[in-house]
Amino acid sequence: MRTRSAIRAAAAILLWSHIVSTVVFSLQNSADIATVMTAAEGGDPDAQFKLGASYAEGDGMPQDDAEAARWYQRAAEQGHAWAQTNLGFVYAFGRGVAQDDAEAVQWYRRAAEQGSALAQVNLGLMYDDGHGVAEDDVEAVRWYRRAAQQGDAQAQNNLGGMYDEGRGVPQSDAEAARWFRRAAEQGHAGAQSKLGSMYLMGTGLPQNDGEAVQWFRRAARQGFAAAQGNLGVMYYEGRGVLKDSVLAHMWFNIAGANGNDRARTARDALEEDLTRAEIGRATELARVCMASEYEKCEP
Repeated sequence: MRTRSAIRAAAAILLWSHIVSTVVFSLQNSADIATVMTAAEGGDPDAQFKLGASYAEGDGMPQDDAEAARWYQRAAEQGHAWAQTNLGFVYAFGRGVAQDDAEAVQWYRRAAEQGSALAQVNLGLMYDDGHGVAEDDVEAVRWYRRAAQQGDAQAQNNLGGMYDEGRGVPQSDAEAARWFRRAAEQGHAGAQSKLGSMYLMGTGLPQNDGEAVQWFRRAARQGFAAAQGNLGVMYYEGRGVLKDSVLAHMWFNIAGANGNDRARTARDALEEDLTRAEIGRATELARVCMASEYEKCEP
């Protein structure tokens, strides 16, 4: 009884992820570098952005956050939306400049108003978390929606989360599922895991264990620990798959290695019901799965 309750407690439902991103660019060779530097020093905002991105990534130029910020600033002041987005990022995280959420918001807003989906989702995050502006769920939703309608998977995932919790919008499981699906179909692991949970619970979607397994598996194969733990539960209980305690142990073990403490507890509880040979086989399967970057996980 203790084993079953411990394993059921391993099921984890992710709501949504908060990830602030930048636009990246790579200089390919020395001729590119010379051309871009000349243009940047001459005031070309696109070249200034490219030079800033190259300093930020250490790709073609020595990695230098302060130089990256300086070139982003020059391009951003000329209205370059990608540079404005990245300048918002460096202020948000204090990369090469003093950390300043209010400055981050200012630059994200300038880019967002030009239609940059990345800036829109980042601005939504600032309103969502109350960083640099007063926390405002309605404003967060507005910016998430604008980015989501442009196809940004992170914004779609976060908008799904807002509908799921009824923050800034009326709570709606059906709308949450719709936006999670759009993000999941683009490969967003968090949205895939959440969509699996909604199928598992029959929340906003018809209950369907097979669909739940499909979405958990897609997220699990991207290394998403919550989905890996949930997939372990499905194998343990035989829901949507044939019951298989060895594969359950494998997925709990993998999820635990990726930081899922509840999955680690479930693995330890499950070992009380397995033979030494079964534990050894499950451990080897987990090793092969992780070594293959989740390509060879289920024999």
